[in-house]
Amino acid sequence: MTDRNLSDKSRESLFELLADLPNLITNLIQAEIEQVKTKAKHLGSYAGKGAIFMVLALIFLFFAIGTAVAVAILALALVLPAWLSALIVFVVFVLIAVILALIGLKYFKKLGDDPNPVESVKKDIRAVKGEGEYDRY
Repeated sequence: MTDRNLSDKSRESLFELLADLPNLITNLIQAEIEQVKTKAKHLGSYAGKGAIFMVLALIFLFFAIGTAVAVAILALALVLPAWLSALIVFVVFVLIAVILALIGLKYFKKLGDDPNPVESVKKDIRAVKGEGEYDRY
């Protein structure tokens, strides 16, 4: 597409404008494809990070369950200081698991933050029809 200023475009004939139409449509399709690629890349990134934090949360939850078993064993033995220390370790593991799960959820929630390519295409169609908000030259 050639670089033209506003006054050049206003002097063009209908045939010249129609001749530019294929280039404009091609550029629009290429831009939409790039937007879809970017969205897919972001989805993969956020899903990967969210999954990593969820796995870490599950690992700490696994250790928390093991600690709960140790608490039960020590409680049966009625050794108060050992039982209390095991309970403290259990609470720490659970808190770490909760924090990691919340961080993972934050990344999963970001999956829907990117603009939707379908909405962008609908906006472009409305612009071609002369409806909605769009840039006029």
